[in-house]
Amino acid sequence: MGASSGAATRAYRILVVDDEPDLERLVRQRMRRDIRSGRYQMEFAHNGVEALEMLGQSEFDMVLSDINMPRMDGLTLLKQIPSVDSDIRAVIVSAYGDMANIRTAMNRGAFDFVTKPIDFDDLRVTIDRTLENLAVWREALASRDQLVALEQELNVARRMQTSILPAKFPAKPEYNVYAHMEAAKAVGGDFYDVVNLEHGRLGVTIADVSGKGVPAALFMMSSRTLLKGSAIGSRNPADVLRDVNSMLVEENPAMMFVTMLYAVFNPETGEFAYASGGHDSPIVVGSDGTATVLPRADGIALGVLGEAEFACNTATLQPGETALLYTDGVSEAQNLRGEQFGIDRLCAVFAENPPESAEHATGVIFQAVTDFAGNAPQFDDITCLALRRTGPAK
Repeated sequence: MGASSGAATRAYRILVVDDEPDLERLVRQRMRRDIRSGRYQMEFAHNGVEALEMLGQSEFDMVLSDINMPRMDGLTLLKQIPSVDSDIRAVIVSAYGDMANIRTAMNRGAFDFVTKPIDFDDLRVTIDRTLENLAVWREALASRDQLVALEQELNVARRMQTSILPAKFPAKPEYNVYAHMEAAKAVGGDFYDVVNLEHGRLGVTIADVSGKGVPAALFMMSSRTLLKGSAIGSRNPADVLRDVNSMLVEENPAMMFVTMLYAVFNPETGEFAYASGGHDSPIVVGSDGTATVLPRADGIALGVLGEAEFACNTATLQPGETALLYTDGVSEAQNLRGEQFGIDRLCAVFAENPPESAEHATGVIFQAVTDFAGNAPQFDDITCLALRRTGPAK
C-alpha cells in the first residue's frame, strides 16, 4: 500500500514548519495539484512551539520542518515530536552546507531530509517515500497482534524492507548507478542506499541484517537512518561505519548485527574509497569484461562491539569501469545439488557480456544467479548495486 493508495480513504496531513513568510505561498502553489486532488492536506506553522501546539490538537502523518527557526528550532522539535505522537514521520529541510545539523537531525529520528533551495520534484519523491514507509509501519502495528502464521509476518517485513529502498537512481554524464533486490521468503534484511554528498561526491552502501522477519526489518530501518545521517557528516567511509556501529551497539537488546559496505565516489577523479563492516569486498569490472576483487577492508559486523575500528581502502575507477556491491545472497545462492554460485562465477559472468551500464550490469548478475539456481528455493535476499564511471567531469 503506497502513499497514493492510502490517500484513497483520506488525505495525508502534512505539517510544514518554517519561519519564512513566502514559503507557505510557494508550497501551496507548487503542490497545488496534490492538494486539490485530496492527496495531501498541508498546514503551516512558523516555529517549533507553534508546531507542537498544532500536533497536540489534531492528528498529522508527517512533519516537514526547517532547522533554523526562532523560539524553538527544528532539532529541538524533533526531540519533542515522539512525546506527542511516535508514529509521525519527520523530514528536515536545511541549507546544503549545514551538514552537522542534518546529521544530528537524522540521528535524532528524522526519516529523511531535503536541502534548500527546495527542488519540488525531489520533495515529492521524498514525501511519497516517507508516507509509503509510514503506511507500511501502521499496517504492521495493526496486523502484528493478529498474525497467525510466519509467512504473514514475513510479508509485512518484506514490505517494510522494500519501502525504504530507492526507486530512482542518479544518472549523470560522469557516472550512473543502479541497484535491485529480490527478497526471499525468509526475509533477512538486505538494503542499499545512495546518498548525495557535498562537492558532487556520491555515497553508496549495501548491507545485510542478521535475523528474519519484522525484527530484522526494524533493525534494517534503524541502520539505514544512522548510516545516512553519519554519511552527511564525514568524508571517510571508515569513520562513518565507526559512528554507525557505536550507535547501534548503544541500543541493541536483541544483539542483532549488520554487515555493511559503504563507499564514497568522486566523479572528478574516479576515486572510490570504501570501508567494510564484515561485508564482501567490491568487484571492479573493466570495459572488456575482466573482473577484479578489490582488497578486503578490515572491519567486523556492526552492532557487535562498541569500540571496533574500521579500515578504509581506496581504488580508482577508470572510465568504462563498473564497481559492484553485493550481498551473500548472490555469492551463496545454491542450485539443486547444493553448490554455491561463488565469487569466481560472479567474476566470470561478464567475460562475454561486459557491462554497458549500471542497470545492465545488475541485470546480468541476476540472470546468471537465476540460471544457476534453477528450481532450487531462494533462502536469502539477493541484492546488488552497480556504479559505472562513464568519464571524467567536464
